[in-house]
Amino acid sequence: MANAGPRAWERVLAQIEDDLLTGRIAPGQRLPGERALAEELQVGRSSVREAMRVLEALGLLRAQTGSGPDAGAVILARPTGGMSALLRLQVAGQGFQVRDVVRTRLVLETASVTELAGAPEPVDLAAAAELLDAMDEPDLAAAEFLALDAQFHLALAQAAGNEVIAAMMSGLRDSIENYTRETLPLLRSWADTSARLRREHREVLAAVRAGDGEVAGRRMTAHIKGYYAEGGLSL
Repeated sequence: MANAGPRAWERVLAQIEDDLLTGRIAPGQRLPGERALAEELQVGRSSVREAMRVLEALGLLRAQTGSGPDAGAVILARPTGGMSALLRLQVAGQGFQVRDVVRTRLVLETASVTELAGAPEPVDLAAAAELLDAMDEPDLAAAEFLALDAQFHLALAQAAGNEVIAAMMSGLRDSIENYTRETLPLLRSWADTSARLRREHREVLAAVRAGDGEVAGRRMTAHIKGYYAEGGLSL
């Protein structure tokens, strides 16, 4: 009889991960049925179902119940959502220090705007520009501004086309928004700070549009560091 130990579902996850890494299965392919996986891995079918639920929640597969050619679990072709979800859970569980998150942002976002500025073909920056316009609303609350701010930075990472950086930025988004909001009481004047942030956002975007990666990267670094320095954070 199959042995479904208390963490047997992890063996299913590990096997699917190994199959992906070695090329035995590929995005777009259908996984073996529940019974076949249970027999192959010597686990209970309940463990297989638990593993499938975890993988589906992470965005790594789509499960279709029923019978027929469309039934079963299919590995998704673009599993970046899973990476983002996993990083969000890790951030929430570990409570990473603000300093570490900011340093990570500096690496990821400087790379993003540098890539954007150096793109051989024109890049669609309409989403980023629209967010900047939304941040210009005079009656915008600080928390709403910072939510749009986090989305603007994510939009730049997504526009750059590096899926790994975009997934990591998406995973860090909630953490970034929370930390920037927690810094609010430490600022001398939100009116002055928000005006500066608006100006710096547009300066970064202008450098990207001008194709000057060095300037765009330098401006992004100063922009991120400046906000946290204003709140008393030493990097």
